[in-house]
Amino acid sequence: MAKRERVVRMSVEQPLWRALTGYRVITTAYAVLIFAFGWERYERPWIAVGYLTVMSVWTLATLPRVANAASCTKRFLVADLSIALVGILLTPLADTHAQTIDGPTLPSIWTAGSVLAYAIKGGWRWAGFASTLVAAANIVERGHPTRDTLHNVLLVWVASIAVGYIVEVARASERTLARALEIEAATRERERLARDIHDSVLQVLAMVQRRGTALGGEAAELGRMAGEQEVALRTLVAGGLTRPSLVSEDESEGAVVRVVEVDDEPDDGTPVDLRLLLAPRAGARVTFAEPGAPVLLPPPAARELAAAVGAALDNVRVHAGEEAQAWILVEDWTDEVIVTVRDDGPGIPEGRLAQAEGEGRMGVALSIRGRLRDLGGSAELISVPGQGTEVELKVPRGKAGQER
Repeated sequence: MAKRERVVRMSVEQPLWRALTGYRVITTAYAVLIFAFGWERYERPWIAVGYLTVMSVWTLATLPRVANAASCTKRFLVADLSIALVGILLTPLADTHAQTIDGPTLPSIWTAGSVLAYAIKGGWRWAGFASTLVAAANIVERGHPTRDTLHNVLLVWVASIAVGYIVEVARASERTLARALEIEAATRERERLARDIHDSVLQVLAMVQRRGTALGGEAAELGRMAGEQEVALRTLVAGGLTRPSLVSEDESEGAVVRVVEVDDEPDDGTPVDLRLLLAPRAGARVTFAEPGAPVLLPPPAARELAAAVGAALDNVRVHAGEEAQAWILVEDWTDEVIVTVRDDGPGIPEGRLAQAEGEGRMGVALSIRGRLRDLGGSAELISVPGQGTEVELKVPRGKAGQER
């Protein structure tokens, strides 16, 4: 039994971390260039040189820390914001005229990177906390609030909170999508189990019930019990009997959906000739017509299509009788494969399929239409009372096998 694992990662915030990494490098170079082109106005340039050296080394050494949410720890955020605040407060010591003119601080716009890290990591509340500390440090550095200072503070405050809010909404959307995929995977697994059970256990129970009722005596009692178990099993399957097949996680890379698929036999991806799977179903009362060349399909698609044909033939035996004649026709077109199953039985009365689904008998809905739907194809059933039934199964080549 082969197992395959398909991992789907959904992360809206990961591009934000990559953008933040680039932003920190660019703003570090920008702060250094501002000092380099205006160093003569600094009364104590050695303070600026020392701080910018520490800031540059810190930025380059901690680039892996802003690569994702897992690496960006609370301890790092505190240290990073502390360096930004220290740089703002050191500005008047390096430039005594900084409080009288609206010039840039030592870290300049590098400070926004620290605030944005809070926003991406913790959302808008963390962003509000960090931006408030930066606002207080800027006001202290100026000595009194100025128009430009308030403008810059407000800009950082609004931008960081907006980014934090967007990140929170994105994370909630990712969790919702992961849950939706989990429900979809569970539904597909339930339908797969229902098809397998219908093709084996339920068919046997139904046959035991019919034969037992016909024989009478103790066999009739056995048939009655088989009928009861058939009804109970149908109810259980319809109620959602399924194993967990998908796990959603909320890791640093975003919501992670891990689908574990189990095959009954190894699948090396080699195309399978559909004719070889359908030929054994031919017999005295089943005529098989196929092209002269192989009809190649991916293994999952070929197996499911053959199983759908088998379910259609089972319906012929059950509903049209053991003496009914059936025909299987395989057509191999460029863009799709069509398999038609026709019989000369009495046909299906109008509304009978809907009634059967209401009673929990999902042979056509699951064993036939469900299989084709999973392959991206379709199943069309045409029946005229007294003129037999025809089931047309279509599988597009471009999608066959991609859903599994």
